[in-house]
Amino acid sequence: MKEETYSLLENYMLSCMEDSAHDKEHVYRVLYYALEIASEEQNVDNDVLIAACLLHDIGRKEQFANSSLCHADIGGRKAYAFLIEHGFHTDFAEKVKHCIQTHRFRKDNTPQSTEAKILFDADKLDTTGAMGIARTLLYKGMVSEPLYSLLPDGIISTGENDPSPSFFHEYKYKLEKLYDNFYTARGTMLAKERQQIAADFYNCLYQEANLAYRNGKSELEKQITQENI
Repeated sequence: MKEETYSLLENYMLSCMEDSAHDKEHVYRVLYYALEIASEEQNVDNDVLIAACLLHDIGRKEQFANSSLCHADIGGRKAYAFLIEHGFHTDFAEKVKHCIQTHRFRKDNTPQSTEAKILFDADKLDTTGAMGIARTLLYKGMVSEPLYSLLPDGIISTGENDPSPSFFHEYKYKLEKLYDNFYTARGTMLAKERQQIAADFYNCLYQEANLAYRNGKSELEKQITQENI
């Protein structure tokens, strides 16, 4: 890809980034992961891959404003329109659009091309391990969601089957289940290397929070009882 083409795509991406959990550094990491994965794949169109990586989250602003919208679908359409407007061939624009529209977990719209599978894996890699934990916590803070929910008996929920969103719920619902859903061998290997890090963080946080409730609540009850005597 020519430097001027890269700069054109990069500048458009930068103009669309407003979400701190899906910022330009996330985009660059996805691009770098994708190129590493691509180095072990056959017949990859690197120009399509680079364009798709740079533009894969340009629909985030619309989804953030209206949660019923899908940033992958919107981003794909925006990317296609931008590429056509700037003289790219229709076939190239269609391939980039497909990559972007299939990079999100959806059973009814899965990646078909090699480039789309690489983007899918690269994007999911940034949700694994310590980086995935950090980005999830950042996003949860942005939307004012808690770390955990309490069960009716006052015990901290593990996050499984919670009706309301929280970090623990996100870990059990999504983060814990990521590691068997990669398309490429390199992507799978990189994800597996990070799996235990994420599990250890979740388990430690759960244990620490429970310790505070278990010990602190009993002490509080003693103090309240003493004051009422």
